[in-house]
Amino acid sequence: MLQKRLIHSTKFTRHKALTPLTHVKHPDFQRNPAFGKISNRDIDFFKTILAPTNIVHEVDYESSNILQYNTDWFNLYRGSSSLCLFPTTTSQVSQILKYCNKQRLAVVPQGGNTGVSGGAIPVFDEIIVNTSKMNKIRHFDAVSGAAIVDCGVVLETLDQFLEPRGYTVPLDLGAKGSCQIGGNVSTNAGGLRLMRYGNLHGNVLGLEVVLPDGTILENLSTLRKDNTGYDLKQLFIGAEGTLGLVTGVSFLTPRRPKAVNVAMIGLNSFEDVQKAFVMAKEDLSEILSAFEFWDHDSVGVVKSQMMQDVNYPIDGEHAFYALLETQGSKQEHDQEKLDEYLARLLETGVAKDGVMAQDAKQVSSLWGWREKIPESISKSGTAMTYDVAMEVPLLYKMVEDAKRHFGEKNQLGDGKLYSNLLGFGHVGDGNLHIMANLDGFDDHGQEAMDEFVFSWAMRNKGSITAEHGVGVSKVNYMNRAKSPAQLTLMRTLKNAIDPNGIMNPYKVIPNRT
Repeated sequence: MLQKRLIHSTKFTRHKALTPLTHVKHPDFQRNPAFGKISNRDIDFFKTILAPTNIVHEVDYESSNILQYNTDWFNLYRGSSSLCLFPTTTSQVSQILKYCNKQRLAVVPQGGNTGVSGGAIPVFDEIIVNTSKMNKIRHFDAVSGAAIVDCGVVLETLDQFLEPRGYTVPLDLGAKGSCQIGGNVSTNAGGLRLMRYGNLHGNVLGLEVVLPDGTILENLSTLRKDNTGYDLKQLFIGAEGTLGLVTGVSFLTPRRPKAVNVAMIGLNSFEDVQKAFVMAKEDLSEILSAFEFWDHDSVGVVKSQMMQDVNYPIDGEHAFYALLETQGSKQEHDQEKLDEYLARLLETGVAKDGVMAQDAKQVSSLWGWREKIPESISKSGTAMTYDVAMEVPLLYKMVEDAKRHFGEKNQLGDGKLYSNLLGFGHVGDGNLHIMANLDGFDDHGQEAMDEFVFSWAMRNKGSITAEHGVGVSKVNYMNRAKSPAQLTLMRTLKNAIDPNGIMNPYKVIPNRT
């Protein structure tokens, strides 16, 4: 059985202070004057659709009842919405969007609110449509493995439903206990096992989407082959709610592996991490499901914030650590292959030490050291998180260059502008997560780190986002990340589907420069 993942809370109360409003921190965002403002008439209308318990309306947007929906998990983005709606059916979503489109009321779809790019948070006073009460598993076919679910079904809940039926979800995230399927699809979440199961573009069979004018686009196909015209669902995967609100998802679930093995290894250099990865593909090939890495600084943050009294699984200190997982159908076969692989790593000196999980509890423990990195750094101060993709040999060079750059400016270290800077990520798909602790809410510090990370990624032919989405955090870099032709086509699609621009405005597509 795969272990339970770390649960991300959307509560803001653990933070010492609230981050400034997004449009105050980033004054280049200007409220679109074409959008209407919420009135009592609007509230009265929504009361005809939703039960009173499914409407949160607070004139004071800093009231505790609404604040948690206005603030992102990392406390980097905050809006000033006074209204959060909780529909329970697709029909209710349709009525809400139809009305908002007619009244020019801007809307921001929100799922589990575990995103880190500000995509599910209002920038100004947009109405929040929270999907957490749309949480039914509609259908499951035990022969094909096709599942149809509401957008608000929590990823882990679905996995628990599938477990006794012998299936699993093709996506696994650190936020598995609170992220929702609709949000996963809308950000094209990558996760920990993309190298085995691929991304959601390939696993989603069909979608149900409510368009901005209230039209319900019902295409919950369970067919693996359907070449009848444009593959419309692909428009909404990764669109971050800017084209419509995903209310239902059908996707293919793989068989749950009968044998799961996890090992952690210590290595002296990132070059050795790459060698270990290549050897893993050679020796483990068809059963290799994950290959994660992190640096020694990541270990220090996790130990100081969440694992103070827990011994690290590997003795001594190593510059890097890697965690690899295999999934297969025969434990003895997989164990033998993994044993031979680890022996080869140690014999050749690629790895200096290693440990293998002996039971489910140890599997969970080893994964915990990797998965607790984001939460640990968020506990150690204001955390900035970046999600970039590039050729694997370049992954840690970005971290090294960032440390050198800010170190030369005397801005990195205890008591400095950035107290921590570390790197970890998915070697299997070339996805680096670089994180830093910022002193308070220093706007210039965040802007400087943004500029360094995003410019470095683009200069080295990488992507400024691999799985977290564009949201607010990267929208102003899209003019550099995409060609004029690409942006023109994106705007054409947006204008055709959402001519009033009410769906998640200020996100993904930048203003013309």
